[in-house]
Amino acid sequence: MKKSLAAGALLALGTPAAAQDTPQLEFAFEERVTLGEPILAGTTARGERLIYPITGGTFEGPNLRGEVLPMGWDWQLRRDDGCTEVEADYFIRTDDGVIINVVNEGVICRVGEQDVAPVRTQPVFEAPLGKYEWLSKSGFLGTLEPEMDGDKAAAVRIRFYRAR
Repeated sequence: MKKSLAAGALLALGTPAAAQDTPQLEFAFEERVTLGEPILAGTTARGERLIYPITGGTFEGPNLRGEVLPMGWDWQLRRDDGCTEVEADYFIRTDDGVIINVVNEGVICRVGEQDVAPVRTQPVFEAPLGKYEWLSKSGFLGTLEPEMDGDKAAAVRIRFYRAR
């Protein structure tokens, strides 16, 4: 049912002339998100669940800058196959006072004993109508790099790229 609704919506909008073009990525902004002490929620049928409180941070790019609000969570699920599913849900506030919701999902997998494959995420932004609504109307790719403090993540650096 969902598939036919999505296809119908695309048909109603019309097919863009450039539908066959390869998307290009354009840097949008970078965040440094600080994390609190992890909360171990326990082992589930899917794996070990951890919750990291988001305690703040900053972001900056060519068209926006501001702070990561100290609210929200980074949910992690350590799977038996060695990969970790990550999903973060939090808010940022631009330097001109606009609050934007960020939901960012990805999977972190090891490629060897010590090496971690590059982490790619799929961010979705919910911005108010106006100056930053382009965030809600675009597709994005994120890259994620943890900043470690011993054996725990103290912060993550996330770069967001807009697909054009």
